[in-house]
Amino acid sequence: MNMNTSKQAISTELAPAAVGAYSQAVRAGGFLFLSGQVAIDPETGQFMADADVEAQARRVMRNLQAVLEAAGCSFDSVVKATIFLGDIRDFQKVNTIYGEYFQEGVQPARAAVQAGKLPLGAKVEIEMIALAAD
Repeated sequence: MNMNTSKQAISTELAPAAVGAYSQAVRAGGFLFLSGQVAIDPETGQFMADADVEAQARRVMRNLQAVLEAAGCSFDSVVKATIFLGDIRDFQKVNTIYGEYFQEGVQPARAAVQAGKLPLGAKVEIEMIALAAD
């Protein structure tokens, strides 16, 4: 079996810079793997600590959109998403905002879980896998 093992880091200034040993996304094997995003404003680098879960979810989705676009992809390319919630009772609020980005076509597979604690005390973090643009 001959597997293509090449991989490419994807980065954009329109999403928060990586603050550790990870990439905003990695293109490999025909897929785009997007790191989890929390509500950090890429212009200021500041976490939206005082924002409600809806505002945090909107920022997260805009950050993910910027990374997808930097790789030549869109939300239509997404095949899997994982939503991490600080409180599972926020599921419906986050689900409503998430759904605004997936209006038509095949909906991605998805999981949503309550995490013990998210980075920076975030209320929501979302990661995605998309089909990579050629």
